[in-house]
Amino acid sequence: MTPAKGEARQQPKDAARKSGPALEAMFRFIVWLIPTLDKFPRSQRFLLGDRIESTALDVLEQLIDATYSRARERALGEANLGLEKLRFLFRIGAELHYLDLRRYEHAARAVDEIGRMVGGWIKANRAAQA
Repeated sequence: MTPAKGEARQQPKDAARKSGPALEAMFRFIVWLIPTLDKFPRSQRFLLGDRIESTALDVLEQLIDATYSRARERALGEANLGLEKLRFLFRIGAELHYLDLRRYEHAARAVDEIGRMVGGWIKANRAAQA
């Protein structure tokens, strides 16, 4: 059931506990990202905007793979690489003035935070295997 106009959607309070904080943070980031990319100029929405969106969705898929599989190392490594790609794509968007400073800062902080979570997950996974 969708909420009535003006009502906020109720989010499960324990969503991060069930899916993991990195996965939940990436999900929240993508919910913010998709409408933000719609503000890109039409000429770039289907080039740079699509590249950013598909890379972000790939990272989400890799985090889902890492959450629900036993062989996490590969998926986490690919997610980490995808986050690095996002950093550069956002820098390009900011340099070309497709993202204002406020949105660029939000994106950079979110990607950095998710990257720290993934890095910690990689470290914990390696420690558990040792």
